[in-house]
Amino acid sequence: MEANITIAETDRLILRRYKKNDLHDLYEYLSNSEVVKYEPYKPMSMEEVESNLEWRISTEEMIAVELKSNNKMIGNVYLGKRDFESLEMGYVFNKDYWGKGYARESCAKLIALAFSNSIHRIFAQCDPQNSDSWTLLESLGFEKEAHLKKNVYFWRDNENNPIWKDTYIYAKLNV
Repeated sequence: MEANITIAETDRLILRRYKKNDLHDLYEYLSNSEVVKYEPYKPMSMEEVESNLEWRISTEEMIAVELKSNNKMIGNVYLGKRDFESLEMGYVFNKDYWGKGYARESCAKLIALAFSNSIHRIFAQCDPQNSDSWTLLESLGFEKEAHLKKNVYFWRDNENNPIWKDTYIYAKLNV
């Protein structure tokens, strides 16, 4: 039996470490092209998700989000440690659960927990075209600090040229 290491809870959610039996729920969203549209990876095969899950289990930076009502794992929040008591935050959720406030609820809880543990700053990067992401950040009290122009690429075109993308950087301070 796997240990279920709970990090925090909200009224509707359990925020916890990943476990092996998350495979099918994880595949459900990491294989969806609409879900990973702004991520630095393409939709994953079951074999790729199996490998990715092993990494998620091994790290403390990936936090699984599970519904209390039916124990379905519906997404994740990423909290990566950075220099100067800072964290980088990201999130990916199953499309079937978009628009229900789960991302906001889980992020808000984890932000409060991080700030209570002396984290000074939490920042997030997102694609300017991903209005759902930056709208969520703004609703959580993050402020846009930068708009980086064509600073990153994940893919190349048919002639092997980089497909450059812009990045918004948002941050929230523990004040």
